[in-house]
Amino acid sequence: MVDAVTTQVVRNRIGSLMQEMHYHFYRSGYSTIIRESRDFSCVILDRQGGLIVAPPMFFHAPVYRHLVATILQRYADAIGKDDMFVCNHPYEGGLPHVSDMAFVAPIFAGAALVGFAGSIAHKADVGGTMPGSTSANATEIFQEGLLLPPVKIYSGGVFNADLERLILANSRQPELVRGDMHAQMAATRMGVERIVETCERFGAATVTDAFAALLSGAAAELRAAIKALPEGEACAEGFMDNDGVELDRPVRFAVTVRVEKGEITFDFTQADRQARGPMNLRPSMVEACVFYSLIGALDPKLHFNDGMREVVRFKYAPNTITNASAPAPVSSYQAANLKLVDVILQALAPFRPQRAVANAGSSGALLISWKDGGRPGQPSMQYEILGSAYGGGKGNDGASALATHLSNLHITPIEILESEFPCRITTFDLVTDSGGAGEFRGGLAFRRTYELLQDATVVRRYDRAKFPPSGIAGGKPGSRSRFVIHLGASNEQETPASGRYDLGAGERFLLQSAGGGGYGDPNKRDRTALARDIAEGYVSADSAERDYGNKD
Repeated sequence: MVDAVTTQVVRNRIGSLMQEMHYHFYRSGYSTIIRESRDFSCVILDRQGGLIVAPPMFFHAPVYRHLVATILQRYADAIGKDDMFVCNHPYEGGLPHVSDMAFVAPIFAGAALVGFAGSIAHKADVGGTMPGSTSANATEIFQEGLLLPPVKIYSGGVFNADLERLILANSRQPELVRGDMHAQMAATRMGVERIVETCERFGAATVTDAFAALLSGAAAELRAAIKALPEGEACAEGFMDNDGVELDRPVRFAVTVRVEKGEITFDFTQADRQARGPMNLRPSMVEACVFYSLIGALDPKLHFNDGMREVVRFKYAPNTITNASAPAPVSSYQAANLKLVDVILQALAPFRPQRAVANAGSSGALLISWKDGGRPGQPSMQYEILGSAYGGGKGNDGASALATHLSNLHITPIEILESEFPCRITTFDLVTDSGGAGEFRGGLAFRRTYELLQDATVVRRYDRAKFPPSGIAGGKPGSRSRFVIHLGASNEQETPASGRYDLGAGERFLLQSAGGGGYGDPNKRDRTALARDIAEGYVSADSAERDYGNKD
């Protein structure tokens, strides 16, 4: 048995190591996806693939267990020291989509396998029908890029250069992908080396016992929090605009939450059929949404790791939006994730009303493929991750202009965009009155206006143009998202939230996120807070009178 102090020392050591891996990776990354958006995670796992400490990129957290389970099944006794595996397969490895590439390396102390180091990171392009590999309207996964089941890229320390050549031959941005791959493999190898050093210092048995203690401790913490909930059942549903292919058909998410005898069940059997377009989810992503929402609703001080799987039950129906079957496309999974989080939080609200929160404004991506090659010496593809705003909650207004739920991503600065790509950002500000009115206001949407300096193909992936983020407890919905092409021209056109557009040099487009929903009766908003909103430009005088009943 390992003592409590040593267990916490090991936990903190792993947390610090993950930060070190994260820092070295993003400082070594080639693409703006890595060095600006930081769309990746680095982790340490036990010998069954159990996550010990959650990464900042939370939605990656449950993926590793699925991936390592497949590696252990396929390779069994053929896993050796100095091996490393690569995978980007959503169905065989549980990855979010094919653009996310994982590297996993076993950690040996002597002859004993003690764990794995792992990382997942978005790649600039892995093939498929669309530049950037993230189509808004793919109809099968083969259109989304090269598929890699778990295979060895290092075997006994020998690098498989042929496999790298195969990967790069399928990419429109081979230099970016190669640079990011090598930075990622180096960060993963760092994890292996540091845990070997930890085993040498504390002893391998102590380290593995500490892993087990951390996993069982997280299970016990969550079990105690669930036992404090009232028993019962609650349901919720929500809709995405469409799946990118059937444009007139909303996509329905549904969940039933049951609390009984100290356990909690999340039942997704009533969810919509799997989509024709790329809004589908695999169970690893559903698990991420559930654990994220559960910790937020119960107690944000809970430490997530894979030990919590003991306490939570999942029910799925086959061939549904939350349990899709191959070859259903999945490249727009994050928009689906964020709608599902809203729905799960709504279902959890009756059990913990003091932690209830209105719908957030989702997150999305913008991809610009420059037809004339972009700026000299720079990549020809621009990829951005863009957030929105949180909904209001009891005692708190929603935050504005940031990535919401699950990801903790960064918005690429204007200075980086304009210096590396042939575009100008002519507007970047918050949108007055876009936050849902409430006793606690929803966060504000932001908007950006782009001017293209070269011909380009623009791909926008987003949601919330038809169904705005809902308010809660009497709060009003936030504003809808908008995407306007040919801005200011005679053929100006407001488009669906997601789509692919060919635009010419000199043309402009407007991108506007959705605002967060409001919480509580707007007439109960503190008058001092409302006056501050008006002074800051968050709420107009007209809205203050119309939505908040302000007669001053």
